[in-house]
Amino acid sequence: MSASSPSILLIGAGKMGSALLSAWLHKGIPASAVTVVEPSQKHILGGVRTVGSLDEATVDVDCILLAVKPQSMDDVLQQLAAKKSKALILSIAAGKTLGYFEKHLGAEAAIVRAMPNTPAIIGKGISALIANENVSDEQRQLAETLMRAAGRTVWLTDETHMDAVTAISGSGPAYVFLFLDALIAAGIAQGLPQDIATQLALQTVRGSVKLAQKSEDSLEQLRKNVTSPGGTTEAALNVLMKDNALERLMNDAVTAAAKRSKELA
Repeated sequence: MSASSPSILLIGAGKMGSALLSAWLHKGIPASAVTVVEPSQKHILGGVRTVGSLDEATVDVDCILLAVKPQSMDDVLQQLAAKKSKALILSIAAGKTLGYFEKHLGAEAAIVRAMPNTPAIIGKGISALIANENVSDEQRQLAETLMRAAGRTVWLTDETHMDAVTAISGSGPAYVFLFLDALIAAGIAQGLPQDIATQLALQTVRGSVKLAQKSEDSLEQLRKNVTSPGGTTEAALNVLMKDNALERLMNDAVTAAAKRSKELA
């Protein structure tokens, strides 16, 4: 990594790639240090060099971040392998293992897998990372710096856990949005105007998460703190918790997502 700022080649500028790019620039990485490969060349921030294909880009950089769809990865890696890059490879593709990248780029390649989530768009994401044995301490720090620009980071020591990470935090925002949509719809069904139901639901979830983060109480105790015997909350929880309905539903959903993550490998 250079002494001043890392040089980065970003391949793919979809929603997540663009979110990371915006976060890097916001954190002070100069636009001149980044090159973006994006065939459509859309959604690219001003001042960043953009090219339509990998053939037009140099791979003599500190880090190559792969933000392409898993289905497109084989073609991209074939092109990278031909260029014999020595850069750190940082991938955010679901299901693509360290072994997969080593197979395509060589056993000596330095590779970090990361699984971010869409709150990275507003700098509130979380990314789980895992590195192969070729990644130096400096490269590990570089990977963390790039991902932490968009939120928090955690490091894994067991790659098999990445499928569960994908199912929990990678896909998790969709579960939260679905819950919010259902809660708002239920409020509207009870006669609330849509704007009021939306404000109530959004702020309730926002405040509850903040309380859970700051409180020393367990989630179970926090739930009990809201639940008066014979009260309204208990009536609702009797529906949600009957036969462990919600727990079983979430377990089935996460299991399905993790299974699909394995299939994408």
